[in-house]
Amino acid sequence: MTLSIGRTPESATVSLDYNLCTACGLCTLVCKGGSLHEEAGKVQVDASRGLGCIGCGHCAAVCPRHCITVTGRDFTPRDVIPLPPRGQRAGYESLHALMRARRSVRNFKDEEVSREVIEQILRAASSAPMGIPPSEVGVLVLAGKDKVARFRRELLVAARAMKRLFSPPMLWLFKPFLGRENHRMMKAFVLPVLDTYLAKDKEGTDWFFYDAPLALYFYGSVWADPADTVIAATYAMLAGESLGLGSCMLGFPGHLIKHSKPLKDRYKLPMKLQPGLVVVFGIPAIPFQRAVKRRFSDIRYV
Repeated sequence: MTLSIGRTPESATVSLDYNLCTACGLCTLVCKGGSLHEEAGKVQVDASRGLGCIGCGHCAAVCPRHCITVTGRDFTPRDVIPLPPRGQRAGYESLHALMRARRSVRNFKDEEVSREVIEQILRAASSAPMGIPPSEVGVLVLAGKDKVARFRRELLVAARAMKRLFSPPMLWLFKPFLGRENHRMMKAFVLPVLDTYLAKDKEGTDWFFYDAPLALYFYGSVWADPADTVIAATYAMLAGESLGLGSCMLGFPGHLIKHSKPLKDRYKLPMKLQPGLVVVFGIPAIPFQRAVKRRFSDIRYV
């Protein structure tokens, strides 16, 4: 069976160099699509088995003899690259230190983010795990305060339209369809947030993107797992922190975009998409002197 998703209807292709293969079986152990199996002491490839080859590249990555080639589903042999030496990888303490140092920044210096730094952030974010390859996550890059500001103005047009749609009488009419929890969230959170955004805009204050010089909008196709955009955005946020940038993750813009055809037309986004997240970046204007400890609402060992 071929696992067909948005970007590809076909399986990837696996080729083996049997002159090098020793039938160690590692590739068959990591192949969860099911197209690789061992038969009569030899590794066999059958794309009709299981989910077919999904192009994850695991088989090529574990092969000690470098005798496996995977092609298709946005995967090429050039995508199998050396692992970083263990001494170059972050240990727990250094990784945890980076995470503790990160704060949601809402005050930025009036300095742009260079193209080189943007490319580094995107390269790090593209390494995020995904539900099923190939990635169904797209990124809209708004580089420069002028572009971010224009994006904000266009989003505020959509915000005003949403506010009119969910006026108190309309919200009361929608209540049976929204359900109690969603109705309460609209009334107690979404509409007050909209009011704040619009009121601050009238004052000439950007409470949407905080005058950030860079915004990355991570969105997914209808085939994407909703978590895929969040994971990619998180990788980007941590990459920005490692590069000396502050960042802030924003969920609200994605929902405005999802329900705005003019915005999707303007930025050539898919008409049907997962709303995803916007992450804004810039050099922090106010340095933090201390970290803040967080905790889960509940932890249960079973």
